[in-house]
Amino acid sequence: MRRAAILLAAVAAASPAMALAEVTEADATGFTAHGTVRVAVAPGQAWAVLVQPSRYWNAEHSWSGVSANFTLDPVAGGCFCEALPATAGSVEHMRVVYAAPGETLRLRGALGPLQSEALTGTLTVTLKAVDGGTEIAWDYVVGGHARFGLEQLAPAVDGVIGEQFGRLGDALGRLN
Repeated sequence: MRRAAILLAAVAAASPAMALAEVTEADATGFTAHGTVRVAVAPGQAWAVLVQPSRYWNAEHSWSGVSANFTLDPVAGGCFCEALPATAGSVEHMRVVYAAPGETLRLRGALGPLQSEALTGTLTVTLKAVDGGTEIAWDYVVGGHARFGLEQLAPAVDGVIGEQFGRLGDALGRLN
């Protein structure tokens, strides 16, 4: 697992499409990553792309290596999933627990190397109309038991999440 954490940190450090993101708290049992990006479209338009991760999620942060294999069903109980065509398999990355189109999307799940630990992660994405477009804000709150201190992995996870939202911002016409 330490190798996965080091690899995740190296990939995150090399990612150019970062949004404004930061780890706001971290200790051995959990962390919170927060970030924002402003885009030049209305909240409804931002929502339409947000719920299509295949349009912006970096394939380097997938199990299949292909962004087109991502899907998200934006209703309570819906899956943020990935098809694994090479093995006829699939991966559940997160599950939708709250969906208010154009306003809030909340998902629960442990992403990437966090998935193999006894962790719970909640990702809340809010869309707010601002002058000239929309502010997209997110909080990814992770906690539970892991075989390593979560404060060690928090910056890398923050970097990967920030990269995905940066890519979303680029797809929508980033303002910041």
